[in-house]
Amino acid sequence: MKTWLITGASTGLGRHLAETVLKNGDQCVLTARRPEQLDDLASLFAHLALAVPLDVTQPAQIAAAFAAGQERFGTIDVVVNNAGYGLLAALEETDDARLGKNLETNLVGPLRVMRAAIPLMREQKHGHIINISAAAAFGNYPGFGIYGAAKAGLEAASEAVAGECAPFGIKVTLVVPGPFRTDFIARSLDVAPRLPEYAATVGKFETFLTRINGRQPGDPGKAAEAIYQIAGGEKPPFRLVLGKYAYDKFDKRFKGMGAELEAWKSVGLPTDFPA
Repeated sequence: MKTWLITGASTGLGRHLAETVLKNGDQCVLTARRPEQLDDLASLFAHLALAVPLDVTQPAQIAAAFAAGQERFGTIDVVVNNAGYGLLAALEETDDARLGKNLETNLVGPLRVMRAAIPLMREQKHGHIINISAAAAFGNYPGFGIYGAAKAGLEAASEAVAGECAPFGIKVTLVVPGPFRTDFIARSLDVAPRLPEYAATVGKFETFLTRINGRQPGDPGKAAEAIYQIAGGEKPPFRLVLGKYAYDKFDKRFKGMGAELEAWKSVGLPTDFPA
């Protein structure tokens, strides 16, 4: 039996993962900004679940959630950084309030959660941190500049943390989903007022999102099962890509990067001092 702490467990992928964890008999600290949305799960799995309030932009709530989980279960084996939301806006359309709030939620908050988890896991000499990334971190779209930047930052930080914490028995995995059939587009996407100059770029991407909403190819239940399968394993992947859309995007991105690297090799390679 493992003990999990999941941020953003009330809706979307976080909710599916919480249900999967509990149905498999593991213990779980269920967190959300509005923990009353978790009352049904906490009641149904009263012996396994603890629902606590957690807004990842509030450091005191992060500390309190970990303390409550330790007090109830004694250990926390798997931490999932799932809480977050999207921002659809060209950089020029993004004011400081939207910029700060999105980075605080999607990047700074998960870093704080990891920072809270590491000393506990280091002390118990094992643990698994799972960070939910996005395909936008590798191949981005007009209008997802801030959201994609936050996820790319989380990717870079996760790679460093994985190296820092490997001697302590702590594993780190990035989960990279493509479009999954959750309420992300309808509920978790902040859309800034559109300038007419960006109708053909950001506006086009917004139309695409509206069109696929409710018809995304990814099954969040299957995604939750995949995450559960690799959690706490002896050799989990550093990066788990979910769904054909994300796989195809990675494949295209890597081939394009390789071709560009080779094409400009004669310019970039000779810039070292002579051997």
